[in-house]
Amino acid sequence: MSNWTFFTNYGHVLFLLGINSNMTVREMSVKVGITERATQRIIADLVRDNYIKVTKSGRNNNYEVISDKHLKHELEKECQISDFIKVIKDSKATS
Repeated sequence: MSNWTFFTNYGHVLFLLGINSNMTVREMSVKVGITERATQRIIADLVRDNYIKVTKSGRNNNYEVISDKHLKHELEKECQISDFIKVIKDSKATS
């Protein structure tokens, strides 16, 4: 069986932050299955493109997903980030 998923690592990181805004880079890396450095690059890209905001809280970061932001691809550009996060949250609640 091939090892592919429907969502990119960017989508996985964004979904995780939408569910838990206090996750550490290490926790995200483990859950997504990528290196901490790759996770940091994804976070930097998401910040640069205004999909998330990062604020320091002591030694930790808090992340705010800009939930009214629209997805980038032509096929999904009508959908907001909040739509996808809601689907993930709802599916976790029912499983």
